[in-house]
Amino acid sequence: MLVTGAARGLGRALADLYAAAGSRVIACQRPGAGEPLDVSDAGSIAALGQRLEGRPIDIVINNAAIRGDTGGLASLEADGFLEVMRINALAPLLIARALRPNLLAGRRKVLVNISSRAGSLAEGTIDDEDGDYAYRCSKAALNMATVKLAQDFRRDGIAVISLHPGWVRTDMGGAQATIDVAQSAAGLKALIDATTMAETGSFRAYDGRTVAW
Repeated sequence: MLVTGAARGLGRALADLYAAAGSRVIACQRPGAGEPLDVSDAGSIAALGQRLEGRPIDIVINNAAIRGDTGGLASLEADGFLEVMRINALAPLLIARALRPNLLAGRRKVLVNISSRAGSLAEGTIDDEDGDYAYRCSKAALNMATVKLAQDFRRDGIAVISLHPGWVRTDMGGAQATIDVAQSAAGLKALIDATTMAETGSFRAYDGRTVAW
């Protein structure tokens, strides 16, 4: 399996869980101990696909993300907004394209987008005091990407899902978050491991509940 953003937090926890279960893990991160990948750079993503050419991959987890500005409309800046969109919404699409042949060669054929309930448009999911314009917009875009990819990859037998990890105590989630990293990762892994084509195009939380788009 392959996971992006594996240097710390949820990505690291997922990589460790799969490694402990006996999987060969390709842990992607910015230059360091793992497979080098800068998801903000389309060239880096293409290079990853070239390095992994011919290597079967069962599961790809698009986990890498940034939060961006949280000050609301007044402090929103164009460059910062576009950077969040590039990393959180565009990069998973580019990774899906680059690693599609690897998934086709794999046995499980599962593509996972770590999304967020923050990207839901359903009534009651948006906090009026929340200033996360960029992050919320990026996760809503990622959810649309999941639906489109599920349609495009259906003929290949590749299942594509969005998963909400909960409000997790990581550098992004902060100390006030309600879910421990280990609890979230274990729940996500259970869902991923049970995913078949029957679940493709779905949006679920780490505890198995369906999340409204």
